[in-house]
Amino acid sequence: MAILPIVTYPADILETNCERVTVFDKKLRKLLQDMYDTMVAADGVGLAAPQVGVNQRIAIVDIGDEHGTIELINPEIIESHGEDTDVEGCLSFPGVYGKVSRPYSVKVKAQDRKGRYFLLKANGFLARAIQHEIDHLNGILFTSKIIEYVKEEELEG
Repeated sequence: MAILPIVTYPADILETNCERVTVFDKKLRKLLQDMYDTMVAADGVGLAAPQVGVNQRIAIVDIGDEHGTIELINPEIIESHGEDTDVEGCLSFPGVYGKVSRPYSVKVKAQDRKGRYFLLKANGFLARAIQHEIDHLNGILFTSKIIEYVKEEELEG
């Protein structure tokens, strides 16, 4: 259990298309635990491996709902529907917030920490968080999708 340093923009790894995970071992399990601890310590709801300097297709999401912690390894969005616009922030862009439009619902195919494939359907905020993290794995930054910046003092509660 370690709190890892969070990589901030303009680090090159944040705009890198990450490598697929092919080895599912103790090292991967430790990285997942360290990413979770780092995300919680930073008060985030998601974290992608490049945000801790690791060029692999690994993301973790936990929005505090009944889904609990979701580990996504080699995730792919296979379906998306609807549209939703809301404010996003990012641990790699401290103090930057903006309105971003994304599909309201997604179906994702990914692997778990043991390499087993699974499907996940998500709507609303969970779908948004998952899409944000998958974008990181593809080297896409949320700032490239902002349609309107929001000042920190304008954020609700």
